[in-house]
Amino acid sequence: MSGKKGDYNEPMEEHPEKGRFSSVYATIEKGIIKSLIAERQWEALRDYLVDNIPIADIADLLSELPKEDRMLVFRVLPRDIAAEVFSYLEPFQQDELLRDLTDKECTQILADLAPDDRTELLAELPAQVTARMLDQLSPEDLEQVRWLLGYPERSAGRLMTPDYLSARPEWTVAQTIEHVRTWGRDSETASVIYVVDDDGKLIGAVSLRQLVLESPETKIGDIMRTSVLSLNAFDDINKAYELMQRYGMWVLPVTDSDGILLGIVTGDDVFEAATQQITEEFHKSAGVAPIKVSLTDASPLLLYRNRVTWLLLLSLVYLISGGVMASFEETIAGTISLVFFLPLILDCAGNAGSQSAVLIVRDIGVGDLTLHDWAKVLIKELTVSAIIGLIIGGLVAGVGTASAGFDIGIVVGVSMFLCIVIVSCLGAIIPLVLVALRWDPAAASSPLVASLADILGVLIYFLVAKQFLRL
Repeated sequence: MSGKKGDYNEPMEEHPEKGRFSSVYATIEKGIIKSLIAERQWEALRDYLVDNIPIADIADLLSELPKEDRMLVFRVLPRDIAAEVFSYLEPFQQDELLRDLTDKECTQILADLAPDDRTELLAELPAQVTARMLDQLSPEDLEQVRWLLGYPERSAGRLMTPDYLSARPEWTVAQTIEHVRTWGRDSETASVIYVVDDDGKLIGAVSLRQLVLESPETKIGDIMRTSVLSLNAFDDINKAYELMQRYGMWVLPVTDSDGILLGIVTGDDVFEAATQQITEEFHKSAGVAPIKVSLTDASPLLLYRNRVTWLLLLSLVYLISGGVMASFEETIAGTISLVFFLPLILDCAGNAGSQSAVLIVRDIGVGDLTLHDWAKVLIKELTVSAIIGLIIGGLVAGVGTASAGFDIGIVVGVSMFLCIVIVSCLGAIIPLVLVALRWDPAAASSPLVASLADILGVLIYFLVAKQFLRL
């Protein structure tokens, strides 16, 4: 995706045009645009959009327009601008637009898209639409798309673009600047020029700033930086995010296992992918299948399908909890006041377990925690949960004693302690178990842990009551 890129060793810069439609001028600009559309002044509309509205905001505008006007506005845009605007649309909006365009228009869009944006588009579209798009690509573009799609979904190889600038160490600064002038417009970024040897191996990098400041006769090999951070094409995109965040970089080179430079990944694509992953994990933690569109654009049927599965599973869990309670009917009948404290114990244990799971899932997601750390994690969680359990258990024991007697207070306090410790440790271990099974650890957050907390909480509470009260 196009955007402003920073130097290879400089902090990231914000796009200066971002968020114009959220400014005080938004209403005026939209009014002018809608007036030009109503009057069918297409040339004036094109000039106004190109000269005054940022690319991302044109995409936002298209999403707000009726279908007929949307197509008309999109068609008046210059080809290069149209391709950039298209790359900012949501996948479902791209799909709708492609269905309404002619084959020739679709071919033009695909040809003008950056390789990484083209790959992302074809990976997101429905299979039948993707097949139609592939048929319209040139042989060179088709080979490139198949090459990029051959990498795993969340890998640097899938996200990279092969449009980059490279130079040889024996070139002079003058030769390299001329090379940038010739090929820079076709590159994703011109701020970094990577240096490769005769075999195409990455051996260094120079920034455009260095080229401008150095003497024209200086050899690139004398000024290049040799310690260049890079990604393997099969590295997970999380690694790119970590490196960019840690070192303030906006672009990273991607190599194969032999060090051959294959392409580059840029910050806008990496952060977009990271945002999508965070959104998906947030949905999963609440027991919702990932929704790839905004809530306002999602249909009721889609929301139903993505939410009902976990709710049905949780209903079965609650039936199990009810069955466990039914098996302690005599215990409950003997001391009815036990029931009053049950919701408190279950909720507190469930919250403690969810806290542990969320912390573990987060550290797994950013790479701070691996399966080898399970023993350290368990010991730490056991220590912390025991302290929390003692404090909260002592508190509810006092409340139970004051309201229902000493025996009930002991049962409530001990049960609270045990439930918090056991469920917290489960909340810490379950995500690691899911990682070992190659399942998504985000699914171990609130729904799963809270469900286990309900079953174990009921079981522990009434077993403790039966033991202490001799019921």
